Amino acid sequence: MSLVEDGAVDVHARWPSVSVVVPTRDRPQLLRRALSTILSQQYPGHVECLIVFDGTSPEPPVVPVASDREVRALVNDRSPGLAGARNTGILAARGELIAFCDDDDEWHPQKLRRQVAVLTARPDASAVASGLEIRYGGHVTQRLPGSPEIRFRDLLESRVSEIHPSAVVARRDVLLNEIGLVDEEIPGSYAEDYEWLLRAAKRGPIVFAGEPLLRVHWHESSYFAGKWDMIVEALGYLLRRHPELRSSGRGLARIYGQIAFAHAAAGRRAVARVWARRTLELSPLERRGYLAYAISLRLLSAGSVLRIAHRRGRGI
Repeated sequence: MSLVEDGAVDVHARWPSVSVVVPTRDRPQLLRRALSTILSQQYPGHVECLIVFDGTSPEPPVVPVASDREVRALVNDRSPGLAGARNTGILAARGELIAFCDDDDEWHPQKLRRQVAVLTARPDASAVASGLEIRYGGHVTQRLPGSPEIRFRDLLESRVSEIHPSAVVARRDVLLNEIGLVDEEIPGSYAEDYEWLLRAAKRGPIVFAGEPLLRVHWHESSYFAGKWDMIVEALGYLLRRHPELRSSGRGLARIYGQIAFAHAAAGRRAVARVWARRTLELSPLERRGYLAYAISLRLLSAGSVLRIAHRRGRGI
């Protein structure tokens, strides 16, 4: 199969079917918006949308559905949380490709068409992502990939925040047989997307459709907001699950800095300073270490730091 990246299609080509997994919990208005952008994709192939209700009754929004589109409502019958919900959808999917979309995000109308063309041209790739636009409190930030592909070593050094889970598309057979399902053991499903990306990048590069094809909305109702103890546990799990992370001083400093920040935000001031010191010993340029120190000394509040970071399209 040969598809042309600019959106044209070879008359002899066939666009593969796509299953879109949308985990959701008690956000019907946001879900309706996300669902509308999925169903209105300017994509010639069949698209099924699997809405996975996590801990809530399956009540999908009533929206128009074209003949080449399909909506299925599922209940998360695996571990509660994002990881179990994503896996419920993956295992129920019928499409040749699997995509993800969080219930508070929006897709560009050409997202699937452009990403599938890129993925088709790269049989060695594990997945395809795209640039994105982040909206927070009236502020808009674009994140564009600095490279046409990301490899395992890149992810050891950086989370590569341009790869958002709502932008990822992968071949179903590769996901199930080579990369594996989303890890349901990681505490609170925190960083489950990063953990999966590490395994995907071991299999092959993650390539980009470079333009912003995804709109991400950050808001105070984020599932992980304020769950500091769980974040510390999850980051410790991540280091045990992927010991290669310790081979990169820069990457390890980033994770230590996140742990330091979480301890500081939770009020564990002395512990935060211990982790901040470890962070800066690894990398004196790692800003999270300094922020953790400042919060532990009550010079800054965690909330104000997060709001400033989010306005710049960044996280901690």
